[in-house]
Amino acid sequence: MRFIRTTLRPISAKRTRLIALVAGLGLATSVLAGPTASAAPDKPTVAELAAVHAAVGKSDVEGVAWYTDSATGKVVVTADSTVTAAELNKVRKAAGADADDLTIKRAAGVFKPLLGSGDAIYGSGYRCSLGFNVQSGGTYYFITAGHCGDVAPTWYTNSAQSTLIGPTVGSSFPGNDYALVRYDNTSLSHPGGYTAGNAYVGQSVTRDGSTTGVHSGTVTALNVTVRYQGSGTVRGMIQTNVCAEPGDSGGALYSGSIALGITSGGSGNCSSGGTTFFQPVTEALSAYGVSIY
Repeated sequence: MRFIRTTLRPISAKRTRLIALVAGLGLATSVLAGPTASAAPDKPTVAELAAVHAAVGKSDVEGVAWYTDSATGKVVVTADSTVTAAELNKVRKAAGADADDLTIKRAAGVFKPLLGSGDAIYGSGYRCSLGFNVQSGGTYYFITAGHCGDVAPTWYTNSAQSTLIGPTVGSSFPGNDYALVRYDNTSLSHPGGYTAGNAYVGQSVTRDGSTTGVHSGTVTALNVTVRYQGSGTVRGMIQTNVCAEPGDSGGALYSGSIALGITSGGSGNCSSGGTTFFQPVTEALSAYGVSIY
């Protein structure tokens, strides 16, 4: 039996350098002042951007996601609909004299782990989605979201919780968002077909979840930190414009046969669209010493 993948649902001041160019010097009594270039802003250093990135985290504002864009020399902050103007000012104030190194964006909806109920994997009254089947030696497991693993010690194939899959043997959330579940029911099939890889910005990707099925989009940022409303902070996420809804947590993000991530959370829905974050699958594989097959 193959399970569909998803989420869980409960029942400077800016540095400016003015360059003056002296066009030339005349003989004893003549000096020509060359043209003055327009003010050209210096890009902040890696250390300065790291300090701004850390400052956003120290602001403790929930409902924001942020990452460093080295190409533009900015720390990009995306705020969900619950973040007030006063809270955004708090973020800017935390950056201090380097507030001009921030780019502030807005996202519709609320950044939160995607929890829901439906035809997927069930445990303790919750529903999530299976991500990728993995193995270690002759033992088979699957990966799902950590916020799913935290609430259910045992998983089943049906909402009545009468057909056992197996136990959660590892879970990490917040900080990360991955969990490992062992197949104890030998009558269940667990097909493979993926290899693990790393996402890149601009990559076309597909997400599969038990609530909304298959949807596609693009990777928009990497190494993103997200502070979910009321649920803690996760780091190193893949940010996408792929939609997702409650119940899709734990589901797979992939490009062709390359496994990329595990659905963590986000905002919006699959009617109006939204922003969704994914735990990189390679980190989960390394943490548990398992491999995708």
